[in-house]
Amino acid sequence: MKLNKNIYACLVIALGLFSVNSVAENVCKGYGPQTPRDINNSAGENKAAFSIAPSHEVMNLCNIHFHSNAEHKAMDFSIYVGDGDDGYGGGYQCNNTKSLTEAELKVPKENYCKGIKPGDTIEVHWVHTSCDVKPGKGLGSCLSDNCANPNLRVETQVFTVVNDESALNFNDLSYDGNVVNGYHQAKAIPTDTGTPVEFLGSTTGPSHSDKKCSALQVSWSVRPLCANVDINSLSEWCKDNVFEENYAHGVRKLVTNPKLLSEIK
Repeated sequence: MKLNKNIYACLVIALGLFSVNSVAENVCKGYGPQTPRDINNSAGENKAAFSIAPSHEVMNLCNIHFHSNAEHKAMDFSIYVGDGDDGYGGGYQCNNTKSLTEAELKVPKENYCKGIKPGDTIEVHWVHTSCDVKPGKGLGSCLSDNCANPNLRVETQVFTVVNDESALNFNDLSYDGNVVNGYHQAKAIPTDTGTPVEFLGSTTGPSHSDKKCSALQVSWSVRPLCANVDINSLSEWCKDNVFEENYAHGVRKLVTNPKLLSEIK
């Protein structure tokens, strides 16, 4: 069937506009900036404004958990492994995973961390809140009846998991009841993995996407370099911790739409 050229042109334009509108409708609107992101790309067009949270040293640690593979992307963790299945098996790996030794990849006799083995990449989140609460299970521990809309800050480190006792001991980075100047704090957070990239974002995890955004406002601090962590110490932590964490969480797909990202300044 032949179409008049003018009618054809109008149809093309209409279909083009429909396609653009369809894509636009598939992105959630009215939300603040989302996470995770490529921390080497500073561009962002989301104008929702909220104040960056104070230093984690004057906030309460409320939760520690980790994700299977890195949710964020950086030059040092840029090996893309796919979207995953409901958030599992997706994300990014540390670049050094391709050069690990046989000894570093040896499976330990005991491993209490479900879904994690030597050679894997994990992204650890130390979640902090302005609420006067004690650390506990899940992000619900960061809120209280009297503090439902707190400032939230997440300190982030990406690790390569290795079977090597000379690597970082995860128990040195845990909580264990540590209180400093009246604030619940991790015993340590890595300081030699580059200057943290700070930006405004949201909560992560596979329950969120570009179509189903997170409404929580979070200040992020993501270290740009990977570090090695010993699987034996991680397993020991998984066996017993106040957060009741013993498995790797799934990842949210990388957010790349500039309308859903804040500008990194």
